[in-house]
Amino acid sequence: MPATPHVRELTTDDLDAAWDLGRLAFGNTSERAASTRIVVPGMTRWGAFDDAGRLVGKAVDLHHDQWWSGQAVSAADVAGVAVAPEARGRGVARALLTALLRGARERGAAVSALYPTVAAPYRACGWETAGVLRTVDLPTAVLPRHRPDPRFAVRAGTVADLPAVAALYERVTRHRNGLLTRRGELFDAPDPALPGDGLTLVEVGGELVAYASWQRGRGYGADSVLTVDEALAVTAEAARELVGVLASWASVAPTLRLCPLDGDAVSTCLPSESAREHERDLWMHRPVDVARAVGARGWPAHVRGFVDFSLADPLAEWNTGTWRLAVADGAAEMVRVAGDADLRLDVRGFALLYTGAASARSVAQAGLLHAAGVAPDALDLLGAGGPAQVLDYF
Repeated sequence: MPATPHVRELTTDDLDAAWDLGRLAFGNTSERAASTRIVVPGMTRWGAFDDAGRLVGKAVDLHHDQWWSGQAVSAADVAGVAVAPEARGRGVARALLTALLRGARERGAAVSALYPTVAAPYRACGWETAGVLRTVDLPTAVLPRHRPDPRFAVRAGTVADLPAVAALYERVTRHRNGLLTRRGELFDAPDPALPGDGLTLVEVGGELVAYASWQRGRGYGADSVLTVDEALAVTAEAARELVGVLASWASVAPTLRLCPLDGDAVSTCLPSESAREHERDLWMHRPVDVARAVGARGWPAHVRGFVDFSLADPLAEWNTGTWRLAVADGAAEMVRVAGDADLRLDVRGFALLYTGAASARSVAQAGLLHAAGVAPDALDLLGAGGPAQVLDYF
């Protein structure tokens, strides 16, 4: 191994080696997907090579956009990070992620999210834990059942309904923070297909107001599970109608499995006290370009203020320096200012504040913010708009 691995974008000639490395790292026994053999628009694959030209590490930059208070913010979401066993602990992942961040900034990305198998290496590179994608199990029999409301039409969806489903997803998610827009090349399927085994639609006067996509699973005994990939609604009444349809599966699928969206119309209809956690996937966040991350997102119109702080970002030197954050009239900007500031923030602390995962005082207690004799509360401006959440696993 060289002292510093050679990192570059992968070509089609490297994809077989990348597949083998991923299979080894993640224990993949499934059939190889066609997408792993070709260049995929909306995705940049990075590889680290030793002096002999052997691939010893890989990472993927997914060209996503994330919703932040009504604005789509360009993201470099990271997936498929793998390092050969004999190359681990030698700086391969750090070199890969450094190159990925630089390339992502050059193409215009502002923020980055990822799901870690272990958090420590990503913390060392500036990502910090910002939330959890929760999958919960509910006894189907405890879901509330109501007499069907004659105002609503409930029917099975078809491929022709997918644009309306995408539009409803956007209505629910665009005012939130962190959720994928599901726009762009990675989501432009040439031959769209229904997700899972079924799609249930709730309509009023021909307008879609709720939907659920689901997988039936196997059997109809005590261990049968109905997996709801997504259930969203734009009104409380539509959510109740949708939940009532899901409750009708109780006789053949005693367990309902889903990922709730905190505080939305559907989750507020569910008997959460009966939920049991089935799975939890930790996700992490960091800025790619702090000025872009602040300027591109939406901000609450009622929030106003400014704060000066110094930021340290060892992997992305373009973020390091002293900045002034100014928020007013639903917009914000970060501009460089001269000198040092009393508030000194680590990039991981920036991630916690930006995603609303912690307050400035909590970030200070975690050692990621140092205040030279001043209260740190002004940095809570960075988290205005509420906590971030994700629904997509990548």
